[in-house]
Amino acid sequence: MSAAARSNVLILAGDDYEDMELWYPRLRLVEAGLRVHVAGESAGHVHRGKHGYPCRCDGAIADARAAEFDALVLPGGWMPDKLRRDAHVLALVREFHADARPIASICHGPWINISAGICRGFRMTGSPGVRDDLVNAGAIWEDAEVVVDRHVITSRRPSDLPAFCIALLDAIARRGR
Repeated sequence: MSAAARSNVLILAGDDYEDMELWYPRLRLVEAGLRVHVAGESAGHVHRGKHGYPCRCDGAIADARAAEFDALVLPGGWMPDKLRRDAHVLALVREFHADARPIASICHGPWINISAGICRGFRMTGSPGVRDDLVNAGAIWEDAEVVVDRHVITSRRPSDLPAFCIALLDAIARRGR
């Protein structure tokens, strides 16, 4: 069994997530043989994306433990602005960061990184709408389809998803070696 097949990835969900930024990584990770767990309000809860696509959660964010996962995915949309106000979400992100587990944020997803206080000194990208927030949080802004700095992976928008997923899979494989 490959390292990827043993890996568990956590994706956070909430209302108004960017549909493609949750579903594309989820399906790509499953296709690569990884186990994917979507955490939201509660197990079985169905969150609706910005464009109406439903996502049924496997479990509650409040029950998620970083030690059970090898990587974290933070989709964009308006969801991150809500989730970054949740103390458990911020603690979870800080745990991933402290252990240098891959944290992959796309579009407005870096808002969660910002609120968790883990941006200072990292090269990052995101939606142009979060550029100033990232810079003010101490990140070094780059306008690129994907930016990888140590264990932090960021992308700008849905059209960057192919590069985003390749970088995420690569980070998981490197960690598994």
